[in-house]
Amino acid sequence: MRRLATLAFTALIAAGAAIFAGSKAEAADLSSVYVEDSGICGEAWVLNTISKRFDHQVKHVPNLPDVSITDFRRIHQHRYLPAREDRPIGRRYCGATVDLSDGRPRDIWYLIEEGQGFASMGDNVEFCVAGFDRWMVYNGRCRVLR
Repeated sequence: MRRLATLAFTALIAAGAAIFAGSKAEAADLSSVYVEDSGICGEAWVLNTISKRFDHQVKHVPNLPDVSITDFRRIHQHRYLPAREDRPIGRRYCGATVDLSDGRPRDIWYLIEEGQGFASMGDNVEFCVAGFDRWMVYNGRCRVLR
């Protein structure tokens, strides 16, 4: 809680300084503040989408253990990049810990892209579970989604 208050205060001071300096672009980039409230990151449709796609992944990617996600814990949004003229897609970067059916907890990072669902309807979810990105789709150790 103290960290959240410190970050909020720092963001407020920086936003005030940026606006005072006349730079709206710098003020807009201060939206990437760690937020412990899961919000959309913890919604059922997001978690169900991840679980279903993870099941598909472990069945169709060679040499992955046959496990499934049993629970999500410590769900949080750690960055939000709202849509704007030079970046037309709003993105929410989320993280959590998942419990797998083998009893091992793993870190998971996921991204919710606004308006990028099928035929641009709804939102799209991309995710990466630590140790399960065999083809380095999200760079080493899920770096792209962190």
